Amino acid sequence: MPHTPSSLTDRYIAVAVRSVPLKARPDLAAELGASIADQVDGRVEMGEPEAVAERAVLEQMGDPDRLAADYADRPTFLIGPRYYFDWLRLLKLLMWIMVPIATVAIALARLLSGGTTGDVIASIFSGAISVGVHVAFWTTLVFVILERSSPKQGGPLTPWSLDRLPDPVRRAALPDLVASLVFLGLVVAAVVWDRLLGLAWVDGEMTAVLNPGLWPWWITGLFVLVAAEAALAVAVYRGGYTIVLAVVNALISAAVAVPAILLLADGRLVSPVLVERLFGAAGDDVTRIATVVGCVAIGAIGAWDAIDGFRKALVDRARA
Repeated sequence: MPHTPSSLTDRYIAVAVRSVPLKARPDLAAELGASIADQVDGRVEMGEPEAVAERAVLEQMGDPDRLAADYADRPTFLIGPRYYFDWLRLLKLLMWIMVPIATVAIALARLLSGGTTGDVIASIFSGAISVGVHVAFWTTLVFVILERSSPKQGGPLTPWSLDRLPDPVRRAALPDLVASLVFLGLVVAAVVWDRLLGLAWVDGEMTAVLNPGLWPWWITGLFVLVAAEAALAVAVYRGGYTIVLAVVNALISAAVAVPAILLLADGRLVSPVLVERLFGAAGDDVTRIATVVGCVAIGAIGAWDAIDGFRKALVDRARA
């Protein structure tokens, strides 16, 4: 009985064709599919179970990225063919982690030192470029030294296996990850912008929404929680929601909501200037009502976020 490609074969082919030119992808996909099917059929005829045969064939074919590079006749000599993909994967990972963290830290330091808006923006761009160059240089240097000092025999640092194929569920969750990271980045940008120029347009001028007295320590704590939320989003993308991650999500939600409610109730969350301009003429009653509504809203959002995390964890567990 001819071999029918499974999701494992489909995933292998999808990884192999993603790095070749668009026009060449159908040919490579067809060629790989036929080759895998023939090899699996041959093993099955010799008595192997189809699932075992398929896995053995794909393991024998090796890293799909390297297979695609050979098919497209694309050189992989920047570091050397043995360590090229290890270098590339590590470089991408470090760029995604180090550059955003360093950029936020540079902007925060420049802001706390009394820099102007132009200074902060200029430091963000120059800092991101500088950190990116340093990450690329030092990562490359380490691999150059490694290649020159290691024996000629041997394989890559991280031997490829089928377990490294991307999960289609995770790939489908990629838009959620991107949306979460973009939203968190906008939160940080809005807080910084509010400190520099203000976010509320009242009485013909921009006014800060958050109390300037929250800087630097309360806002630094907020940025730490934003970074923790970003790390949580990456962890969820990589392995799905678990009960442990749901607990972490609930703790982060509480760490944001509880101080915000206490500060709002104490009159220290919102800028006094904004409160005066909005409610000064209306009296203390309106201010108290707005405070109660705000506290309830913050508590409800935090509670829903925590509950939603556990709901997603239970759904993912049921699918497993």
